[in-house]
Amino acid sequence: MGFRLYLHRRMRCVAPFLIASSLATASPVSIETQREAFRAALKASAQPASDDAQRWNALLRDNHYPLYPYVELAGLRGNLKSRTAAEIKAFLERFPDTLPANDLRKAWLRELARRGDWPRFRQFEASFTDTDLQCDALQARLAAGDKLDFAKDLEAIWSNDRALPDACTPVLAAARAQGALTDAELWARIERSATSGNTAAASDAAALLSGTARTEADRIVATLSDPATQLAKAKTWADSARNRDAISWGLARLARRNSLGAQTLWADLGARFKWDDTQKDRVLNAIALYRATSYSPDALARLKALPDAADDDATREWHVRMALISGDYAETLSALDRMTEVQKADARWRYLRARILGKLGREAEAQPILAEVAREANFHGFLAADWLDQPYSICADTLAGGEAAETRIAQQPDLARAFEFRALGMLREARREWTFAMNKLDDNDKRLAADRAYRSGWYDRAVFFFSADPRTQRLYEQRFPLGMADTMHRAAHDAGIDPSWAYGILRAESAWMSDARSSANAYGLMQLLPAVGKQVAKSLKLPFGGAEDLFKPEFNIQLGTTYLAQMADAFQGSPWLASAAYNAGEGAVDRWVAARGTLDPDFFVETIPYKETREYVARVMAFSVIYDWRLNGKVLTLSSRMPRIGQAYVLPDADTPRKAVICVPGGTVATPVAAPTAAQDPAPTPTVASPTPPAHWLGMR
Repeated sequence: MGFRLYLHRRMRCVAPFLIASSLATASPVSIETQREAFRAALKASAQPASDDAQRWNALLRDNHYPLYPYVELAGLRGNLKSRTAAEIKAFLERFPDTLPANDLRKAWLRELARRGDWPRFRQFEASFTDTDLQCDALQARLAAGDKLDFAKDLEAIWSNDRALPDACTPVLAAARAQGALTDAELWARIERSATSGNTAAASDAAALLSGTARTEADRIVATLSDPATQLAKAKTWADSARNRDAISWGLARLARRNSLGAQTLWADLGARFKWDDTQKDRVLNAIALYRATSYSPDALARLKALPDAADDDATREWHVRMALISGDYAETLSALDRMTEVQKADARWRYLRARILGKLGREAEAQPILAEVAREANFHGFLAADWLDQPYSICADTLAGGEAAETRIAQQPDLARAFEFRALGMLREARREWTFAMNKLDDNDKRLAADRAYRSGWYDRAVFFFSADPRTQRLYEQRFPLGMADTMHRAAHDAGIDPSWAYGILRAESAWMSDARSSANAYGLMQLLPAVGKQVAKSLKLPFGGAEDLFKPEFNIQLGTTYLAQMADAFQGSPWLASAAYNAGEGAVDRWVAARGTLDPDFFVETIPYKETREYVARVMAFSVIYDWRLNGKVLTLSSRMPRIGQAYVLPDADTPRKAVICVPGGTVATPVAAPTAAQDPAPTPTVASPTPPAHWLGMR
């Protein structure tokens, strides 16, 4: 959204007497007055010569307002076609190495490319990751008579699987004419794109071929685009390597949405062509995988029969799941053995191995695996600790700063602009400046900047940063903020749900980004669809003005907790099933329960067909434990939040038993851990008895 459009929609009435008064006196200008002047100056940027614009600009410039460069930027970009190179250069020199300068340079380069002014383009050229500008830069070189080299000039652009912008079309044509883009490179891109399912990128490459090669490539693109229609004709195709590729990629694509149809076509076409191993394995892999994801009766047999070369991480995981739901624990263990070492190291599969060993009566082998997993502060680690009836291991760190370092961070100009945009409620612009600033900082200053964001209530910046870096995973205070505590506790109480769970949902949904909007059109902190928000608001007899209302944090939390309670009511109060329904819909969870409702809760979670929902449920339930610890010091057991399907969940109260959380300084003696606490070492593995079922899962063996 452009600045003037943004302000046209959101600007409040300016208090001109405040600005005029400030200009007329020598007294310091308040930050509130500067902000009003900034809004007014941006609104007036289309007429920079007006008296009002001149006064506002002077006020902001003389007070060194952090966002002043954006006022000049708005004026220059407002009519870029009429600007001179001298004006652009002057701005870049006044505000070097800033995001406004980057924005103006990019806009100017695109304007010069539009004009075809390649000599001047090269004068202003800089290194950018924007693919269209990279192609414009290559076109400028071509205009100067340069030759292109594939490895040096084109490989970075060509090796990605995204469709290329129009700016690249003349560059690719010239590279082709110069011999810098060979048939081999074109086919390599088609093959990569076909494997990843990116039809548009494959089409880009196909368009540069000619003759028979073009015909073959177009057939591949057409089969990727509409596999059912094209494959119906395939038995009339010549038995060539490229046609076999088209069929095998088409069958793999078709299997995603119609595994039975792909299986039927493969039975018909399989004997008609001389497949190489790669083509055959591609088809066998896809049919086995998508027969499994639809829980077809033949899936386990197909997965077991896959040649080693046709197996991959996805089919190995689904082999485990299909064996698990069949109740064949020996086969489940065999499938776990087939996993790669990287897969086996994951807490999910280590925990599941221990559980299966327990099912097979091999508790002595299961116990040390559970004990090791129980050292981890995640879904499977908490469940492992429940099986061993031992405290949870959560080891928290604190962040070392210092007054000098914090002052340096506060004075960093890019960060200052980021925080000022946030103060104005211009969150998209704030995040752009934040990212620009962080790219300049060393690791220590990045951590201090993220901590400053947390301390100022800009929680999503801290959550994203500290959660992405393995070295900062123990900064639980910053990663799991207790923001809007009064609002959250009141809303959770009114809805009749545990605030720790509500916090876990919010944290998993938006990571505290209040203006989050998903590809599925979900809005705000708790990611509500507008139709859901409208329905819940109506049930609460609250006015609902449309989707934009869901960006209001308090309103979003009120509706989100109420909707979460509605999902819980649909599943006997069960938080884990309600979490699945919150993510995938009540109807989907009803179908899964009807098909596999007798499974143990942890097994059921692992067999949820949607990867997103599987991971979401595990994440929410683990986050609920962490938030419970942050709120109460001791925690409800994770297994108590996961009653068996058909068993009612009872909301915890003051008398509900809670589990201790420990960490171990020096690795010798277990000590209780407050939330948050000073840096400590991981908890040791206590000596425990053989695994026994958590109390809430009694009888599940």
